Amino acid sequence: MKRFTLLLVVLTAVFNVNAQQYVSTEASNRNLLIEEFTGRDCPNCPAGHIISTEIIHDNEGHAWSMGIHTGYFAPTTYPNMNTDISAVFVDPYDDVTGGLGYPAAVLNRSTTEAVGRGQWRTMAAEVLQQAAECNVAGHVTINPVTRVASITTEVYYTANSAESSNYLTIVMVQDSIIGQQAYGHTNPAQVIGEDLYCHLHVLRDVVTENWGDEIAPTAAGSLVTKTYEYEIPEIIGDPNGVTVDLNNIYFIAFVTEKYEGIGTRPILNVNKLSQNFSSGTAVSPYMAEIVVDEGIYCKNERTFKNYVRNIGTDDITSMKFEVSMENGETVEQEWNGNIAYDQTERIDFTFDVPIGESEVTFNIVEVNGEAFEYSKAVTYTCDEWNTLLLACVEEREITIEILQDKYGNHTTWEFLSSDNTVLASDSYTYLPNADSELHTYTVTVNAGNCYKFVIYDSYGNGLEGGYYRIIDDMGNIIIDGSGEFTDMAYSILSVELGASVGEMPVSSYSIYPNPAENILTVKGNNMSHVKMFNALGQMVKSIDCDTDELKLNVDDLNNGIYFINITNDKGEMTSTKVSIQH
Repeated sequence: MKRFTLLLVVLTAVFNVNAQQYVSTEASNRNLLIEEFTGRDCPNCPAGHIISTEIIHDNEGHAWSMGIHTGYFAPTTYPNMNTDISAVFVDPYDDVTGGLGYPAAVLNRSTTEAVGRGQWRTMAAEVLQQAAECNVAGHVTINPVTRVASITTEVYYTANSAESSNYLTIVMVQDSIIGQQAYGHTNPAQVIGEDLYCHLHVLRDVVTENWGDEIAPTAAGSLVTKTYEYEIPEIIGDPNGVTVDLNNIYFIAFVTEKYEGIGTRPILNVNKLSQNFSSGTAVSPYMAEIVVDEGIYCKNERTFKNYVRNIGTDDITSMKFEVSMENGETVEQEWNGNIAYDQTERIDFTFDVPIGESEVTFNIVEVNGEAFEYSKAVTYTCDEWNTLLLACVEEREITIEILQDKYGNHTTWEFLSSDNTVLASDSYTYLPNADSELHTYTVTVNAGNCYKFVIYDSYGNGLEGGYYRIIDDMGNIIIDGSGEFTDMAYSILSVELGASVGEMPVSSYSIYPNPAENILTVKGNNMSHVKMFNALGQMVKSIDCDTDELKLNVDDLNNGIYFINITNDKGEMTSTKVSIQH
């Protein structure tokens, strides 16, 4: 992390107040800052999150909270939200872990001890009724390409402070950090999915000195302006740190009266700083986020949604993109339209990605007809799938076998269709008198659909000595899943309709030699995709092609019978049987 203080300007006397840009010169009551001591392993902390969030909601624009993760209840597993500054801020109140316990908080640092959540609402109401000696405001301009935040903060005194110098502190806070939370289900508003939790207003860093930068004068009518340039880290936390998402951070500035013991207190006033994205240049597109919809896929094709934001002063009317993948393949795409300053446009890219995990890099090479250089890389995983080939029928029954281990109370599973409809599921119980038990289920699957089998183990050691299998109605094992996994394992199943042997037009395609030893040639017009399946219906090769002759290396295949599916440029598919004999 890098922190720079570039400029300090102090203006005094009432006749200079017109120099202020952001701060109000009208007398006001105090705003509120809740410093909330919390942690992911704290069973009562979700109840504290509910209270602090309600206080913020009920006093919008006048109350904020920063969740400080540190201490016994704050593990360093991912997402590790512990920071050096967290421990510093809790230190003056460190008896809370052994005495009061978490969650606890200080409100505007108005007490020498942290207080329990039962007192937060009453104390908040009292603080918000107190007259403030000063107002605080400011603005942050973030360049998302360089990750530099230019911060201007103003403090205007509407009354005399009791001290001749005060302290200005600026902190960075982040919303929407997804991770585990003990007893998170007690706060349903922040629960994501089955067992994840959306952590809000988490303290990430301090821009100023830990206990604030000294400011003066503090007499009524004084205006103090301070500017900073702060380089926003990519990740904060060691080990298992959390990415600092520029779309979910904000900055809070507050003024404290004096040093008292370890830190500065009380807080005289506090405010959230306004902010925007800007590069400071005329032409500047910024790829704010690139996402792929979560789903169950039995294909390589994906649509990447690229959210491009204009952080330059000129409108963006055209762009050229080059998308490159680790396997050397590239995709080019042009866009035309209009993106005004600070507006965002979603641009979709649809192309095939390779099986497995790979890095996909989006390069903007031209903007408004001029050469441009800007890239953003994302890592994406394309799951491999198994294939069940149906001949002459539209649907078929499959059997799911689960051999549970003794601790079946840890195990649950689901079989889902491509629209995430649960077609079958179950959970088990502990076996006091046996080490395993076999369960079987029958499910009907349809040609043209994609399915996903997911099994969970809450203890994190899989099925010890167990397994999961999916078997077709001919007794062939399509998916053979080992019990050796941690908390989750899954398999994808594609059900496809294949033509029966003999339906393939001989005049259109030739496949030779048959049987094949090393090289199998597929020849014909208008081929677009060739897939090869073994006798169990498992796909062993998948090739996109735009030629009239394709040579398949079958050296790596075992001897036996295989099926070749050929799809033409109209989407029509034919199939035939071949033999491999080395």
